[in-house]
Amino acid sequence: MSNRTRIIRTWALALVAAGAMIGEASAQKCPAMRKINVGVAVAPPNVVHTAPYVAKALGLFAKHCIDADIVQFEGGQSQTANVAVAQGSAIISVNDVLVGRGMKVQQIWGLAPRMPQVYMVQEGITKPEQLKGKRLSATGGGVGGFNWRMGRAVLRSVGLDVNDAQFIPSPTAGRLPGLIANQVDAVALHPEDVFLALRQKPTLNPLVQLADLMPLYMFNAYGASLAWIERDRALLRDTVAAMIEANRTMYSDPAKGVAAIVDATKKPKDAVEYAIGVLTKNCVWSVNEGLDAERTQWSINNSVENGDIKPETKPTVEQVANMALAREAVEKTGGRKTFGKCTI
Repeated sequence: MSNRTRIIRTWALALVAAGAMIGEASAQKCPAMRKINVGVAVAPPNVVHTAPYVAKALGLFAKHCIDADIVQFEGGQSQTANVAVAQGSAIISVNDVLVGRGMKVQQIWGLAPRMPQVYMVQEGITKPEQLKGKRLSATGGGVGGFNWRMGRAVLRSVGLDVNDAQFIPSPTAGRLPGLIANQVDAVALHPEDVFLALRQKPTLNPLVQLADLMPLYMFNAYGASLAWIERDRALLRDTVAAMIEANRTMYSDPAKGVAAIVDATKKPKDAVEYAIGVLTKNCVWSVNEGLDAERTQWSINNSVENGDIKPETKPTVEQVANMALAREAVEKTGGRKTFGKCTI
């Protein structure tokens, strides 16, 4: 073979290779970036809520051709959040109570099935019975909001009810400062706030781990309107897939997400790293669908027993949780994965 022939062949192979690379890149390029509003239940978010921020910072939304705008709400069950999800302007936390009260919404992915919070109390309170007459936090939605419901659960565990204590409403950002300043006697705190609370006031007491009190309580699941699910299932599936990958990253390589979480939560890095350790150790963040029929059924039954859902409007598991859509999102990530004992 002559030198001239070799040169021509080399250039031809190079052009073929380059064409293949260009073709592959074109196949991976998004025909259009699809916009979506992803709601976060707390302003500013707690570490547990930060999958959207990690997905955005690490390019996981972009990988799935998603242009996500993250919107913060003052409590996952606040009126503005409920309106947003019902109207289909955002995906946000949805629970069985909303479905049982007739809202046309459905859970599409469990961000964090297991509760991460500790019920923290002032010095001298060592058992739930001592909460009688005390000031309990009702941040994040007031009566009916998460902190109110958790306070009610702790009271009911020892035969007390909401009338046996005083519930103090305040913005979610006031949970930790209120406890430190002795404005409330008890509040449910996320791990990073437990870390900061004990640093600032070591006399505070972790009364009960809420997941131990209610191990099957469904803590946080993203939901969407039924009309949106029918209209653009692929957009919702791909958005969830990106957040599944974000959660998995926090198990496999948490350092990648720390900067984004610190920026989102406005919490010190050591508190964030502590919280990540707690969340991953206790399988709080989901790694797959995050939805489980047993957990959903328990939560529905609990809501009926507490009077949050009327017996005649009690929804089914299928009405509350769209297991099929969550499975489709998992398949989009390459299938189910496990991280140690964390499988949901």
